[in-house]
Amino acid sequence: MTVQPAALTKTNVDASPIRQFRNWFDEARASGVSEQDAISMTLATATKEGNPDARIVLLKSFDDSGFVFYTNYQSRKANELSENPRACLLFYWAKVWRQVRIQGAIEKVSTEESEAYFQSRPLGSKLGAWASNQSSVIAGRESLAARFAEFQQRFGEDVPRPPHWGGYRLKPAAIEFWQGQENRLHDRLRYRLQDDGTWLIERLGP
Repeated sequence: MTVQPAALTKTNVDASPIRQFRNWFDEARASGVSEQDAISMTLATATKEGNPDARIVLLKSFDDSGFVFYTNYQSRKANELSENPRACLLFYWAKVWRQVRIQGAIEKVSTEESEAYFQSRPLGSKLGAWASNQSSVIAGRESLAARFAEFQQRFGEDVPRPPHWGGYRLKPAAIEFWQGQENRLHDRLRYRLQDDGTWLIERLGP
């Protein structure tokens, strides 16, 4: 960072962590963070035995009910979420020296939501959802291309949503905003959801 970031304090953040996330999300894009980088987030999961895993997924929507992404319901991440339906999301926007960590419970979105989003996807992405046995061992790229061609021939341009493909929503219980500062005196504010539905804001040591 060439410009010293403004301090992040309890007095200058929104009372709602979702609105605060929206503010930061919009500011990141306005500051030159690409759309792809803005929506890229690390999804951390764990098996029922506690073995962790992480990968990058794309944020597709968010509101007061949570943060939504889509995947194959037969993938490794989906199996882990079935065993242990809690997860953490991490956004890191290096250009503005900010990160956001979101922890909470996971649930599948409605069939209607999954259907609506699937139909908004490009044709190639729709076919790819059928062609890929995500996380499974395959013989090679040639077999993947052959499956893609098979479904392309089968469906043409009218591709239905695979029954094994859909969305998840992370319902946040804690959201932490991290603003980098000089001398490692970073600002960290955490919102924790209370039993009455309000959010408690706490400052954390860097």
